Amino acid sequence: MTDRAAERGPRTTGLDLHLGRLDGNVRACLMDAVRDAIRAGRLAPGTRLPSSRALAADLQVARNTVVRVYSELISEGWLTGFQGSGTVVSERVAEFFGERARPRPADTRSRPGHDLRPGHPDLSSFPRDEWIRAVKKTVGTAPFEAFGYADPRGRGELRDTLARYLARARGLRAHAGNVVVCSGAAEGLRLVAAALAATGVTRVAVEEFGLPTQRRTLADAGLETVPLDVDADGVDPSVLEGSSGIGAVLLTPSHQFPLGVALRYDRRAAIVEWARRHGALVIEDDYDGEFRYDRSPVGALQGLDRDHVLYLGTASKSLAPGLRLGWLVVPDRLVDAITAQKGDTEETVGFVNQLAMTEFVESGAYDRHIRAMRAQYRRRRRHLVETLAQHAPEVRVAGMAAGLHVLLEQPGRTGRELVQRIADEQLTVEPLSFFRHPDAASDRDGVVIGFAAPSPSGWSGVLDALVRALA
Repeated sequence: MTDRAAERGPRTTGLDLHLGRLDGNVRACLMDAVRDAIRAGRLAPGTRLPSSRALAADLQVARNTVVRVYSELISEGWLTGFQGSGTVVSERVAEFFGERARPRPADTRSRPGHDLRPGHPDLSSFPRDEWIRAVKKTVGTAPFEAFGYADPRGRGELRDTLARYLARARGLRAHAGNVVVCSGAAEGLRLVAAALAATGVTRVAVEEFGLPTQRRTLADAGLETVPLDVDADGVDPSVLEGSSGIGAVLLTPSHQFPLGVALRYDRRAAIVEWARRHGALVIEDDYDGEFRYDRSPVGALQGLDRDHVLYLGTASKSLAPGLRLGWLVVPDRLVDAITAQKGDTEETVGFVNQLAMTEFVESGAYDRHIRAMRAQYRRRRRHLVETLAQHAPEVRVAGMAAGLHVLLEQPGRTGRELVQRIADEQLTVEPLSFFRHPDAASDRDGVVIGFAAPSPSGWSGVLDALVRALA
């Protein structure tokens, strides 16, 4: 469309047009069909129509017939013609037919202004230009076989790149053969849960606070979850020794979610030793391991034992969840069992994003982006802590300086009360109780605040609103 057409607002530019059968007088039927489509709202104001030549070919009628139809509908006010940019549905039809002729915008009146639930990165900082360059470079040179059915483990190029990157950046012991690409952490855990159930595992230990969706995934696979106590040093491994029949344990050792503590070094070793003695599996969810601000990130637990620790990683926090990119680094003995859960073909991760991610990492763009976001999130977290200390000093900020969220505890107020006060300021947050295992004994309370999602320009306003709710 020309600039003149574009100035009138968003446009639908698809040129396929469904009008149904044209029986009898073709010109009259075509005019009625276009009018009916506009009345019904299937052709909204501003929708670009096919060229007369293209529509005539599709309908197998004379082009002059379509030209006359367009001309008459323009004269009647249904359509508008722009020189050099084709024919579009007139904006005036909204005046004639009201709401049916114009798509209704989403109702945002009651929607909170900002979503501060944990786990959401700053999507406004997604490196569009670098990602586009990676897509263009890799798709333009991709072999023809890349467009066909894929290895269920993922593209070999990406698996090799991830293995080397994770060894360098997170201390893993990985190779391309034990990396499995998945569509994110949720699918990765689903694959692992199904494989465990298939091998006879019935009970999985989990941290007493964690994602309810992960517990549901395990339950959907027929696995019982057993909560483990978490204190300032992470999971207490002595609980594992006192529980029978546990075949695996799901942990967030580098940055416990959502309490924000790191698993102490001696407990890390004790859990790995427990897994060795019992032939069990440790599932390490490294959801935001790149983002530690006070010192170097804690190395991955998998580096201690590649045979008993399965690593689960994702680009959802470091880049964007919409890419649907995650990865498993699997003990060699479980590669076939987990791959079998994916079926005969890779159905969830498109080769374009896999190849683009390969180039993104190999070019150094991924490291540069991680460093830039780490600096941005560090400043934002410091700003949050300092502002609360000044204006709401009774609020305790819990958790180490890492990740994309903090836990706030305020004496005299429950997490539910804090959620409501914060909601009054048009902010969405979650109480700590939302993440508590149903069988957990802990009565710890508070509210979990994700500080990464607001854009840099909107952060100050969000922080002001949060302080008003807590002060």
